[in-house]
Amino acid sequence: MKYKEYDRNAVEEYARKWAYSRNPKYYNFDNVGGDCTSFASQCIYAGSKTMNYKKDLGWYYINGNNKSPSWSGVEFLYQFLTNNKGIGPQAIETSQNEIEIGDIAQISFDGKHFAHTLVVVKIENKFTLRGIKIASHTFDSLDKSISNYTLKKIRWLHIKTVGV
Repeated sequence: MKYKEYDRNAVEEYARKWAYSRNPKYYNFDNVGGDCTSFASQCIYAGSKTMNYKKDLGWYYINGNNKSPSWSGVEFLYQFLTNNKGIGPQAIETSQNEIEIGDIAQISFDGKHFAHTLVVVKIENKFTLRGIKIASHTFDSLDKSISNYTLKKIRWLHIKTVGV
């Protein structure tokens, strides 16, 4: 397996460009459960330029009706990123102080289910939630502090590399 670097600058640029609008290349999932994880996947794709077309366990988008569950599902994205040993982005769940721009945060509002995916676009102080700024869809945001969310739990996904 060969690997390439994850382009964190491309992730941030994409997130900043599309945080308050929708890229017409992708279906808008706002009315069918939310667009947050699809937007995060679009950002990750901007930084990885590699999809994994494995039918049920991969991470890919062809159109709104032909995509992997991990493209737009919070828990499915987590499972793909943290278990992927093949083609595409590979991540580890990590602590808040290990995150970088282009990494992913997933939050739980009830303490049981993770329901929202965010893209880290700016870090002023990684030791406070106030110092970590995100971009997201569904609740469209850019440079919003994670501390602005009323959350019960958070998990951090650090994208380490991209399998090619």
